[in-house]
Amino acid sequence: QVQLVESGGGLVQAGGSLRLSCVSSGRTFSRLGMGWFRQAPGNEREFVGGIDWIGSSPYYADSVKGRFTISIDNGKNSVYLQMTSLKPEDTALYSCAATYASGVPVTVAAYNYWGQGTQVTVSS
Repeated sequence: QVQLVESGGGLVQAGGSLRLSCVSSGRTFSRLGMGWFRQAPGNEREFVGGIDWIGSSPYYADSVKGRFTISIDNGKNSVYLQMTSLKPEDTALYSCAATYASGVPVTVAAYNYWGQGTQVTVSS
């Protein structure tokens, strides 16, 4: 079993930055692909970005490309989401997820484990 715990959310002004962290308690972390998703009130959960278990080839949604960066530290069982140039439309509950699938899946159904999420609020 894998447990994921996110941290780092908060309130930030538009144009600001935040760094989200996701720590896994599972011993198989180094074989899991990791993804970040977000869900705003009234909206479906959407893919933000992900990285495969090798730590190569991160993939991002068009809406965050060039502003968000995903990195992984297998030694710390952690994955990070560095968010810059934040916009009010980035406001959402951000969750990390883990998958046994290869590559970087973009669908919710492809992920096996989920964290509870951390709230990001961007004020205008």
